[in-house]
Amino acid sequence: MTLSQLDSDLDRLACLAGRSRRVSELPGGLTNHNVRVRTGDGGDYVVRCSTGDVGLLGIDRDAEHHNTMRAAQAGVGAPVVEYRPDLRMLVIEHLPGAVLDNGSFTDERVLGRAAQAVRALHAGPRFDGDFDMFARQATYLATVKSSGFRLPSSYDDLAEDWETVRRALAAAPRPTVPCNNDLLAANFIDDGTRVWLIDYEYSGNNDAAFELGNTATECDFDADLVEAWTAAYFGDPTPADLARVRVQALCSAYGWSLWGFIQAATSPLDFDFFAWGAQRLDKAAAVFRGPDLPRLLEKVAGGG
Repeated sequence: MTLSQLDSDLDRLACLAGRSRRVSELPGGLTNHNVRVRTGDGGDYVVRCSTGDVGLLGIDRDAEHHNTMRAAQAGVGAPVVEYRPDLRMLVIEHLPGAVLDNGSFTDERVLGRAAQAVRALHAGPRFDGDFDMFARQATYLATVKSSGFRLPSSYDDLAEDWETVRRALAAAPRPTVPCNNDLLAANFIDDGTRVWLIDYEYSGNNDAAFELGNTATECDFDADLVEAWTAAYFGDPTPADLARVRVQALCSAYGWSLWGFIQAATSPLDFDFFAWGAQRLDKAAAVFRGPDLPRLLEKVAGGG
């Protein structure tokens, strides 16, 4: 989007009509162009401008809008100011605080605030739609193959192991809760007192352990930090709780790797999406082929 087009679209937002403004770019956003807009009368907003063909990624912008409002109701998300699907824009209030990075979670105080925010989200109002990584992975894989997108030859070698993991999780199903499903470090904002959660593109009701496992793998937690993260969320986790988080971290890495391969073929952004996907595939393959998985799956299936 050109600056002139952005300026023209911002003029059409009701929340900015007749107000002087200052616009600045926000970093990040691999499916969005995000800007911060501060008005002369004290307004402070983030405008998320969707880009590209997000249909291939399974993003539902109406559900994102609804679930962003629900996260705000849960007390952990930014209030929604305006939603304009015709302009492909979602306006939310700007949240003060520091965006986390992977190293932030080694501070047990930050870890505790982050876990408290995730618990609050999961205890909040149900979301529109469900999210299941096994269904998402099947859809993504069909898209990759039907479109002829580049896929590492090793991906299909893990299909049988993937099915084994699916059966183990299905043997001890857990109730679903409203989940963000994409809580990488940059989607946590810490104001020193509380943590906020942002970006609900992939939100839906899901297994809480997937939420925890997704953060663990995206933020490169080591085994000790995965255990501390699980304990911060559950309080007194069972062996099955910890095993389920570790297995869902595997599911996150294997499933989301396909997101990278789709983006590599379709995104206009100058970013190495293929390497992003390959990194996650390598991480998943190491767990699939490692010595711990059979024991973890036994604990998951046992459900104790």
